[in-house]
Amino acid sequence: MYKMMTPGPVQVPEKIRLARSLETGNADLDLDFVEDYKKLCERISHLLHTNNETLILSGEGILGLEAAIASITEPGDRALVLDNGVYGAGFADFVSMYGGKPTLFTTDYRNEINVNALKEYLKNHHDFKYATVVHCDTPSGMLNNVEEISRILKSHNILTVVDSVSGMFGNPLDIDSGKIDIVCGGSQKAVSAPPGLTFVTISEEAKKAMHQRKTPIASFYCNLTIFDNYYETKWFPYTMPISDIYGLDAAISLIEQDSELISRTHAIAVAVQKAIKQAGLKNHLQSGFSDTVTVFDIPSDLNVEDLLSRMLTKHNILLSESFGDLKGKVLRIGHMGSSANVSDVGETLAALDETFHYYNYPLKASLFEVFKENLPAEFI
Repeated sequence: MYKMMTPGPVQVPEKIRLARSLETGNADLDLDFVEDYKKLCERISHLLHTNNETLILSGEGILGLEAAIASITEPGDRALVLDNGVYGAGFADFVSMYGGKPTLFTTDYRNEINVNALKEYLKNHHDFKYATVVHCDTPSGMLNNVEEISRILKSHNILTVVDSVSGMFGNPLDIDSGKIDIVCGGSQKAVSAPPGLTFVTISEEAKKAMHQRKTPIASFYCNLTIFDNYYETKWFPYTMPISDIYGLDAAISLIEQDSELISRTHAIAVAVQKAIKQAGLKNHLQSGFSDTVTVFDIPSDLNVEDLLSRMLTKHNILLSESFGDLKGKVLRIGHMGSSANVSDVGETLAALDETFHYYNYPLKASLFEVFKENLPAEFI
């Protein structure tokens, strides 16, 4: 099996794989499972620094995003879509799909959202029910300060929806400090479990908006209110994927035990970015560098498919290009969750050294050596 150093899905630790193979009961009728589910939701809330309820949904991360929008959007609702990346712009499709009217606040795709520009815009444009923003936009590696952004939006009584599928547990996130109403995560990124689960934290204000609608939610599966009172009634709206949730429980346990996860991920990201620059390559972004993925431009005389093929066939390492306007132009290295370790990232950069040499592209410095030189001593 190849080593996955992509920006999700990531490598799944053995403890998580084994947890998914445990004998299971009937998730519809097993009262112990209801208790386990609720406790796991509470642990996720605790790790994300919030008193808001967390729900675990059966589906990949995009389910949480669509369910959030479906649950709060009524026909004619105005939504502000903060757009500085592919996923940021993509929220507009969900808004329109459920009858809302999206307004895009589009900024430079190579820089994080400028909070001062947002403040200025909101002075005269704040008649929105809610706003959407992406924490980490993985196609470009963009990181937005969603806590500060959300506080600004809340000062205008605008509900906030944050896509942190690729951000949480790799970048710091304090939901209550940021006053964020809905945050969506996914199992296959920094959580390091396989794809298949999304989890959503929901504020009381967001719940109120869902329950005071004048029109019914135009979905069953993409409807967060179907979980109302699940614990009191001991009844889920659909059969929960019990093996997936056992795996998620093990993944959350590993996160709870890894007190250096956030600081180590940050240190690795900074060292990788410095290695890219000193080797004479170009980090794609100008600001807003995520700690979970590094994206750099491919020199014009090289082919990204050739680089990816060499990395896989010669070094057994899977990296990723991007898509949309960035297809064929950048290469992405994931260093989140279980992949955020010095050994695997170092091996990846050493393999890239060889790959650039193989294609006769002279680097100004060794990616691997610069990476090692810029790591804090406690992580070497």
